[in-house]
Amino acid sequence: MTLTARNLPAVALSALVAAVLVLFIAYPLATVLVESFVVRGPMTPERMATVTREALDTLPAGERDATVARWAAAATEKERVDATAAAFGLLDIPVAWDRKAAYNVQKRNADAAVAALPPGEAGAFRETWPLAHVMLHKRAALAFKVKDALGQKKFDELRNGTERRLGIDHYLEVARKAHLRFAAFNSLVLAACAAVTTTVLAFALAYGVNYGGVRRPQFTRAVLLTPLVAPPVLIATAMLMLFGRRGLVTHSLLDQGLGLIDAEHANLYGFGGILLAQTLSFMPAAFIVFDNVMRKHDADLDEAAVNLGARPWQSFTQVTLSMNWPALKRAFMLVFILSLTDFGNPALLGRDMPVLAGVIYDQITAYQNTPLAAAICIWLLAPSLLLYLALEAVGRRKRYASGGGGRKSEIALPGVWRAGLSSLAAVVMLVILTIYATMALGAVTRVWGVDWSVTLGYFTPEGVNVGLGGSGYGSSDRGLGLVWDSLAIAGMAAPLGGLLGILVGYVIEKLRPPGADLIFFIAIAPAIVPGIIFGIGYIVAFNFPFGIRELALTGTSAILVINILFSNLFVGVLAARAALQGLDPAVDEAAESLGAGLASRFFGVTLPMLKPALLLGTLYVFIDGLTTLSSVIFLVSGNHKLASVAIFNHAASGDFGYAGAKSLVLLALALAAIALIRLIEQQPRYARQWKRMTRTLAARSRGFTAQAENTP
Repeated sequence: MTLTARNLPAVALSALVAAVLVLFIAYPLATVLVESFVVRGPMTPERMATVTREALDTLPAGERDATVARWAAAATEKERVDATAAAFGLLDIPVAWDRKAAYNVQKRNADAAVAALPPGEAGAFRETWPLAHVMLHKRAALAFKVKDALGQKKFDELRNGTERRLGIDHYLEVARKAHLRFAAFNSLVLAACAAVTTTVLAFALAYGVNYGGVRRPQFTRAVLLTPLVAPPVLIATAMLMLFGRRGLVTHSLLDQGLGLIDAEHANLYGFGGILLAQTLSFMPAAFIVFDNVMRKHDADLDEAAVNLGARPWQSFTQVTLSMNWPALKRAFMLVFILSLTDFGNPALLGRDMPVLAGVIYDQITAYQNTPLAAAICIWLLAPSLLLYLALEAVGRRKRYASGGGGRKSEIALPGVWRAGLSSLAAVVMLVILTIYATMALGAVTRVWGVDWSVTLGYFTPEGVNVGLGGSGYGSSDRGLGLVWDSLAIAGMAAPLGGLLGILVGYVIEKLRPPGADLIFFIAIAPAIVPGIIFGIGYIVAFNFPFGIRELALTGTSAILVINILFSNLFVGVLAARAALQGLDPAVDEAAESLGAGLASRFFGVTLPMLKPALLLGTLYVFIDGLTTLSSVIFLVSGNHKLASVAIFNHAASGDFGYAGAKSLVLLALALAAIALIRLIEQQPRYARQWKRMTRTLAARSRGFTAQAENTP
């Protein structure tokens, strides 16, 4: 792009958008990769010897020899034994005596070992022993002695015996440690099983909705998609309330009521419970993939197959399944990634079944070991990438476009199929509605599984005083205060995210600066990378950004707003690009011909035309801001919390009343936002203004064109 006065605003806007995306998306993700190679910890003996020798070399030769001799002469018996063992290690000589014996015994055995050394090794030992003694016992004294010559970084390394270097230690740790290998195995098996069960369930439901297999498909679709706007651990929480150790079904009915089971042992905890929770949680996302494809599928292929004599099963396997193969791959891949990076459901239902996502959570929250957590995050990307490459290699030479207009088939499904699909949809909808009913009941029940009396205390700041024996004792974050905090955070992020999404799409699609494809890739990167990685990236990137402590965002509400905004920006960008590709460029050209600048054209012409994309981006950011967990759970602080994180903590501690109350209000707010957006979209006043503006600008554009053509 040639820089002139005319396109200077476009160049400046493109550069600003690119800089913002790099700062808040590319930079945090890059820091995760860099952090995974950072090794902080005690130096190896070899490295410690090197650092000590370099520090000694900063002293004049005479002073150095005298100082080392004085320190060696003052060594105690214990120090001499330790230095001898360290010197043997540096010289790669096996330590033959028992290092756990009393030091007087070790001293005799060490002296005997030294005396038995061959002449060459004995000479090397005499040179190495003073160095070993200094590095073990006089390292701090040496550091202060030569502090001015070392500099602050080397001074800290020598004094503390620790270092910060780059290496693959954390990657190897996953393979070396048994508990990490076990967690990795659990994660892979769970992700594979969840991907299979969820993909099959979602495909069957979408097939029934789009091929006449269920009655009232619009209502069915609405119910099936409701979990998308609910807190992510709502399903797992409701399952605990129904089938946990104090569950309504397992404890109250089957154990206490009928005496059929022991609820302490026969409950939903474990692999089966996690798999069921993930299947129900991720089903809506996979359903959307299939639903979008099946809605566009033309009936001509199905009818042609029937006319050629194909039976229903043959038509299904050879036509329907074949045409939905790309959707099957995308849905399977999506669920596999969601399961692999999910820590909420395993944390609540797994107990003795660790997964890598849970290990990451523990490393961040309990041990502040961000390098190991970052390395595990990168490990999580590996199986997803390999699975993607494997799936893409299958059927990549085939085409899956039907070429039709999405006409629905008039061929009725067999009665048995309709009955099966209707029953399946009814069962899934009943389960979903039961989950919401359970949360509603829990929100007004005094103590779940113990005291079934009704209370509204979980909706108040005072909470419910249930004593030592009941749920809620000692609970923090009572009432709905955090819900309003989440509403404020999401309310700030949503309009900014919606507008920025439109702006990024406008830059990519209309201004087309150099590197537009790279800008687009950065913008949609949060859709590809799991949220847990994005959250860790913000911890590392903005805890001490660019080495300037004053720019730190951790512990503030700003980091929550920014993270929510940029982690969901891709929806507005994709919607804006799709809308811009379908707009007539003559409208924008007409505005420019009338003398409108870049800002005037964007806000006065383009933005009104992209109102649906703006509303979609805003709504998506808002709902995710209310319900997100995987990313923000690492970013909340004592002063700035979110309701979704509190719900997870309540569920983990058995405070089901507080979890239910917050979940219901968040769900109500999300549904209200959807209703408000639909109301705004349906207002005819905007449509009339848009048509009037389009006709005016188009007419003026034709007038300017005719005038230019008639000008000699």
